[in-house]
Amino acid sequence: MYRRDFLRIAAGVAGAFAVGGCGSSGGGSTSTSFVQPNGPQVAAAATRRPEGPLRHFALRATPAAVDLGGVKVDTWTYGGALPGQEIRIRRGDTVEAVLSNALPGETSVHWHGITLRNDMDGMPGVTQSSIAGGADFTYRFVADAPGTYFFHPHTGTQLDRGLYAPLIVEDPDEHDGYDEEWVIVLDDWLDGVADSNPDSILAQLRSMPMSHGDAGDTHGGADMGGMNMGGLDTGHGVADHPAGAAVASPPPKPAPLMGAHSDLLGGDPGDVSYPYYLINGRIPSAPRTLNSKPGRRVRIRLINAGGDTAFRVALGGHRLRVTHTDGHPVVPVEVDALLIGMGERYDVQVKLADGVFPLVATAEGKAGAALAVIRTGAGRPPRANVRPRELTGQLLRYDQLNSDASVTLPPHPVDREHRLELKVAKMGYLWTINGTPFEKAEPIPVSSGQRVRLTYTNSTKMWHPMHLHGHTFQLGGNGPRKDTVVVLPKQTVTVDFDADNPGRWMVHCHNVYHQEAGMMRVLAYTA
Repeated sequence: MYRRDFLRIAAGVAGAFAVGGCGSSGGGSTSTSFVQPNGPQVAAAATRRPEGPLRHFALRATPAAVDLGGVKVDTWTYGGALPGQEIRIRRGDTVEAVLSNALPGETSVHWHGITLRNDMDGMPGVTQSSIAGGADFTYRFVADAPGTYFFHPHTGTQLDRGLYAPLIVEDPDEHDGYDEEWVIVLDDWLDGVADSNPDSILAQLRSMPMSHGDAGDTHGGADMGGMNMGGLDTGHGVADHPAGAAVASPPPKPAPLMGAHSDLLGGDPGDVSYPYYLINGRIPSAPRTLNSKPGRRVRIRLINAGGDTAFRVALGGHRLRVTHTDGHPVVPVEVDALLIGMGERYDVQVKLADGVFPLVATAEGKAGAALAVIRTGAGRPPRANVRPRELTGQLLRYDQLNSDASVTLPPHPVDREHRLELKVAKMGYLWTINGTPFEKAEPIPVSSGQRVRLTYTNSTKMWHPMHLHGHTFQLGGNGPRKDTVVVLPKQTVTVDFDADNPGRWMVHCHNVYHQEAGMMRVLAYTA
């Protein structure tokens, strides 16, 4: 679906797109030229990011057999590992990452959340040509904003395989008093289970005779997916039966999700029923164990690399001190649990107690959860289906978060507003922005120097994590700085950003199936 006439862009051929019908308050119907991904405006903007020390990385996208913890699957990975090897750099470093494509088809790499130069963004047919099987491509960019990020393909449904890895940009000037750091990658898993893969699931979704109705009701039902979130019988919120080393019974076959509901997500929790949920590549019956000592303060970087699942996250026996969202600092707030949509990241701090504790990420509205074990002392590990009571405690809300003064957008009138209505076809599996699927949509125009407002209105009964490439936006006057925001059904969310990074950038739902079924647009700078 991505590969249309946009390929001329990557080749540097000048072109004009007709502007109109994109829900803007300043758009028209006249022909307008847009900035090329490798044009002089992009090069000029890149000079405002002085190149720091060069850090070279070799990435290899390849098929691999992966052990999820007693469950072996054939999938696609970076370097044969799940997640892929973390890239860790310092603010201002210049990244040079050479991707070698050993997959049986095309691929790409998108550097999620990084405000990099446009021709390095990794969107095939928009900012570059696809990387063919057997070919290499060199990504080179300056990482000038510290934070928690990750990278993944922007080719078809490849994100819902094993092609993802953390990207951590450290701030040498940050002194926040923590003793150690853990990176936690959450994922929903189906690839290689019962002969399924993301493409076969998408084909099933497209073939289902679904009637969405005017509001986009894809599933209906009022079942919480069997989620057990009741209290437990120990003071630390840990069950007293250990996880087994193997899976007790065969998992259900991956399939379209039917009859599930989440009050928290305002309706349908997702489109896909997954057999497994992972923390750092492991299933709950064989979890990762993170060892530390009582009293140590740990920074936990949480990344949701899933394809179709929001996770509710809590650490048994502990409160979470939220310090960052999508890489940007916020005024710290303490909660029991948080909800993290696909593409979102949160940094939290915890002061560790003495014992053994479950870090649990339940699949919101679905059956199942991911698990890791935190050990600081003696004790038996939790059972695989443990549900700490913190999961039903105080849950983080966007309106609790205020951006740190260092990243708050300065006051400025809005120069241009685009209203983006999230919709779904009455019949068939077709998700759109303003009623037009990606392959037929015209670019959304912006101009350098503008304060731009995006107003998302969700007219469906499904939630959508909306992601903007190449920029960060602010929620409300003093809300958090983010690049991905959850828009609930029947909700309108307004975000503002400064148009200070010329090029052609994607605006899309980070549900990989909605994205592939049309819920994407190109936001393009006028030349």
